Amino acid sequence: MGSIGSSTFILLYSYTLILAFVFKKNQKAMNRRKFLRNGSLTGIGISTIGVASLQAAVSNQARKNNPAAIDSGMKAPVLELEEISVTELQKKMQSGEQTSVSITKAYITRIEQIDRSGPGLNAVIELNPDAIQIAQNLDIERKQGKLRGPLHGIPILVKDNISTGDQMMTTAGSLALMGNYAKEDAFLIKQLRKAGMVLLGKTNLSEWANFRSSHSCSGWSSRGGQTKCPYILNRNPSGSSAGSGSAAAASLSALCVGSETDGSIVSPSSVNALVGIKPTVGLWSRTGIIPISATQDTAGPMGRTVRDAVILLGAGTGIDENDPVTITSAGKSLNDYTAFLLKDGLRGKRLGIEKTHLDGNPDLVALLRAAMKSMEDQGATMVEVDVAAPLKLLGNAEYQVLLYEFKGGLNRYLTAANGNVKSLKELIAFNLQNEKKMMPFFKQEILVESEGKGGMDSKEYTDALGKTLGFRKTLLDLIAVNNLDALSGITNGPACCIDLANGDYDNGPSLSTPAAITGFPHITVPMGLFHGLPIGLSFYGGPYTESALITLAYSFEQATMKRVKPPFLKELI
Repeated sequence: MGSIGSSTFILLYSYTLILAFVFKKNQKAMNRRKFLRNGSLTGIGISTIGVASLQAAVSNQARKNNPAAIDSGMKAPVLELEEISVTELQKKMQSGEQTSVSITKAYITRIEQIDRSGPGLNAVIELNPDAIQIAQNLDIERKQGKLRGPLHGIPILVKDNISTGDQMMTTAGSLALMGNYAKEDAFLIKQLRKAGMVLLGKTNLSEWANFRSSHSCSGWSSRGGQTKCPYILNRNPSGSSAGSGSAAAASLSALCVGSETDGSIVSPSSVNALVGIKPTVGLWSRTGIIPISATQDTAGPMGRTVRDAVILLGAGTGIDENDPVTITSAGKSLNDYTAFLLKDGLRGKRLGIEKTHLDGNPDLVALLRAAMKSMEDQGATMVEVDVAAPLKLLGNAEYQVLLYEFKGGLNRYLTAANGNVKSLKELIAFNLQNEKKMMPFFKQEILVESEGKGGMDSKEYTDALGKTLGFRKTLLDLIAVNNLDALSGITNGPACCIDLANGDYDNGPSLSTPAAITGFPHITVPMGLFHGLPIGLSFYGGPYTESALITLAYSFEQATMKRVKPPFLKELI
């Protein structure tokens, strides 16, 4: 920053009195991209304003240093970002109407208007100070005729449990990991950068991916505070990928990346009228992602259309020698799944509908039956199946697996991280020592229970793992016996009210667990509104059946078009 003249600073930092105050008091901290925090929320909005101005400064200086650089796009036509697709953004860049820089700046402006001001969604936990420079470099490549693919120059937000080897932290939403700047990108981030992604920033999440307390409120973290659902603001966006869900729904970026152990991609996608894809465990690498379960964890795309999510899915695939499970994707994964976007993809297909979802809240049942009728009209056959009954026989086996795998995985991650704690035991102690900031609403009973578990050779663990892995055969047999192309049903109920005192509550049917504990792929697509709150329809099947599920999801989406943009209502009534 020292090479930028004082007049430039005056221009850049005159936008807000807040920024001028922060710059005057903490120039050194801004240079190093550190957050000043007073309590759990102070600094979030300030950092966003500061980053936006610093990005502009970096962009201006880069043009001075590189005469071949593309213009920053400040004079580009006003860009309407609401509900815009990746394909539409590419057309605008191809025609010269917009550049990656102008699009990136437009998203930064929208984040300031929607996320920090206005509805105040609080979905973005940190912006990338390198975003403008990344976009500028990609614009130069485009001018030179070098296009990396459909994500070239597209701004994307990623969940704050995914390591990025840059000026942004990776904290899982916890103040205990403040200062954790990763040494390198997660393998997934490397793949997406190669594909041309502009890494716009990171999204808030349920702290430790919602594996801290059984009484937590989804979308709350000690670092980021509470994220809101853009459909009705006194509701939470569900799942641990709450920030990604809220941000994608509100068009704060072209696409978002979430992660899931059980429901944390498909649940926030469902309640935010998004398309969420939980890939087969092994399709996307987990290296560099703060872990819960080696058996169930995976990251995945979250977008407003099936096509957009599918574009991101293909870009993230790849075999990673540091994540052995990705070897299973050899010969089964693709870099491009768009060939399976077929409008008539439901014709002749047999779908197993979860029969327990056909009984319950009449309004939810009506939505599911309307979806079934639409699929039948497209030539599909519906077959009632019961996955819930054999699932109940597993008892708490899944939870036991997660407790053991979380302890081992997190200890390995923290040992190599740059945060304040180096083990689960130290994390628990840190939370207790800083209880007013770390646990003002709910505690850490899951962390404590996990710490109390033994090693991975424990009989309790091996027995529980045997049960969950055995459920894979149960599902595959059910599919084979009924000659099904996929299983389907309601993804989950509507968004819960934000309740920091009591936490989340049972909001109706859910279909995340069968695909989660088996590691099988799962796609959710908007199915309609329940009193103004979105509900998703699920498609899931056997391992590496993404192509078949994409065809089904796209066909249903195109036939129904149930995606509705958020109205940012304060409350239901």
